Amino acid sequence: MATTAEAGPKVTPDMRAELSAEQVGHLRHFENLLAQPPNDWSLMQGKGMGQDDFGGYRFQLAYLTYALALTHAHRLPAAPGVFKPMFERAIEKMLLPEVWIYWKDTSRGGAVFNQHLSDTYREEYDPVARDNIMYSAYVQSMALLFNYLFDDDRYARPGALSFNFYTPFWGGPPKRFEYDQNTLNEHIYWLMVENGYLGVACEPNCVYQICNQPAILGFRMHDLVTGGAVADEVTRAYERAWADFGRLDENGHYNMMMFQDSKAITPNRGSWPWVDAWCGALMNMWNRDLVRANYPGQLANLVDRADDGTVSVRPGEPFLLAGNPVVGDACDHGWVSVWAAEMGDTETLRGLLAHADRYMGPRWRDGGLYYPRNDQRADADGHRTEMEPMSGNVLLAYARLNVEDGFWKLYNQPWGPGHHTEPALTSVAADLDVTRAYYDPERRELVFTLVGRADRAGDGAVLLAHLDRAGDGWALWLDDRVVARGRRGGEVAAEGDGVDVRRTGDGVRLVGPAGGPHRYTLRFDGEMAEEMAEEMAEEVAE
Repeated sequence: MATTAEAGPKVTPDMRAELSAEQVGHLRHFENLLAQPPNDWSLMQGKGMGQDDFGGYRFQLAYLTYALALTHAHRLPAAPGVFKPMFERAIEKMLLPEVWIYWKDTSRGGAVFNQHLSDTYREEYDPVARDNIMYSAYVQSMALLFNYLFDDDRYARPGALSFNFYTPFWGGPPKRFEYDQNTLNEHIYWLMVENGYLGVACEPNCVYQICNQPAILGFRMHDLVTGGAVADEVTRAYERAWADFGRLDENGHYNMMMFQDSKAITPNRGSWPWVDAWCGALMNMWNRDLVRANYPGQLANLVDRADDGTVSVRPGEPFLLAGNPVVGDACDHGWVSVWAAEMGDTETLRGLLAHADRYMGPRWRDGGLYYPRNDQRADADGHRTEMEPMSGNVLLAYARLNVEDGFWKLYNQPWGPGHHTEPALTSVAADLDVTRAYYDPERRELVFTLVGRADRAGDGAVLLAHLDRAGDGWALWLDDRVVARGRRGGEVAAEGDGVDVRRTGDGVRLVGPAGGPHRYTLRFDGEMAEEMAEEMAEEVAE
């Protein structure tokens, strides 16, 4: 069950450690994908057609954003300037019709699991009005994560989350469906209530356990922003509603879904790894005891461990509906990696990543690291090589960037009310990587590492904000020497070593030496401010 919010450690070992080259490469690849022009989905198209399957654009965008949220919260909490622009672009892309227009067809039903009800359905262009929790909950949670992480309520403005569609060739007149983070959150809540808290359907008549977890995340973020307690209500009622059906099937795997009309449960008959891994990785945020109790037994049936330390995922049975194979991206290796990372299972995660690095063709492109699509199931020696865009672009990156209990901590150990006024890097030039950034209130210091990029154009500047709120004076250290000083409301002065500092508001614009890594520590000290004031007065007198 969800727990009462509790304070976590202000500075953790994960924050003190600098990002690895691979972790930086994944963030760069995210940035590259998000910088592509509208409707340029290069490297993102999987085997499925029409955005029907679990490798669709919406899933890649959503879990890319979740990976950014977890990295910001647990590794680089004092670098909102790195993550906020990418969040904005991800949400912008999430609202493009190409991402959600599949719903006009899916909403009509006619599939094996809802054909008997299709007379009651109609073509629906509004992608969040009914069902379709596999899209609506991601828009809801992404917008509310943005508000929580960046203290910016832009998506709370009326119409801020609008779904617009028009083509002159079909579909009739232009369509516009206006929501915002609050109206969408409330709408999803009532859809859940109307279904007895069992969850909201994905495609008509199908309520997946997995797809309702993002909605719970959204409820929790809304509570953190507004002071509500909807997430606690929903998780308690959700537990009661599912008690009669059971979370697990007879083999100990998570039940995949429930038919809304008959309340019949569909178990994980095909031993599909993605079902356990995806559900467990998300549900850990509010139901950690259940997830952790079942993780070892579930995992043991899903992976193979080689003598060289690599770990691979056994493929599930072919996915058939009415005897017809379903072509799509299961993303088994990616989801099991994400699951192991959330569980803090370092040995398994290390083995899964080692297997991917050895057999799944990692590639660097425009400074970013990813694993390109490969439809071949295995190589000549039987090593699994299949790689889907969802796993190669997003999930393996997510696993490498997350920390143990990353989602649980995000959900249960929120930032304190003063976080957004602490010193931070609120703007970062395109030609810089930030590999470490945290503020330690006990030591009163902002610690960050900058690395220049020769392959990107930029001015090499970062904006250090909220400095005047943290102390009367400060000194900026580069490695083991002071390179700049400042005092509250006063001038700042550089002391050589290729550092340029200029005051802007209550912050400072910093341009340091090229290359790197350059390790900075900005320390606050009242006496230092007085000394600097005296030094400046002496300079003026001279």
